[in-house]
Amino acid sequence: QVQVVESGGGLVQSGGSLRLSCLISGFTLDLKSVGWYRQPPGKEREGISCISTSDGSTYHLDSVKGRFTVSRDSAKNTVYLQMNSLKPDDTAVYYCALTCSPRYGKYYNHDYYHNNDYWGHGTQVTVSS
Repeated sequence: QVQVVESGGGLVQSGGSLRLSCLISGFTLDLKSVGWYRQPPGKEREGISCISTSDGSTYHLDSVKGRFTVSRDSAKNTVYLQMNSLKPDDTAVYYCALTCSPRYGKYYNHDYYHNNDYWGHGTQVTVSS
């Protein structure tokens, strides 16, 4: 049984940092990428970061580039999202999924994207001004 579990969210002041973790277990298929997403209050979910599980290539949305860094620890089956210089606009529920968003081309898997089992339940990040 596949499990995708995010952790590390919380309340932080503007300018602060958080590190989110995404622990993946029970996945036996070929995993090509892992994506981080967020859904701010009243807005649609957006893909913000992507990491290739084969060569470690990383990609970030322009709005978080230079502040957020995605990384992986294969031995721990965990993907991280280091978030620095946080802003109130970063307030959202953050999700991890076993594919990157469509914007990341070859790292997107349509079937995985539409399979709820391949998504975590999210972790809340709140940035106060």
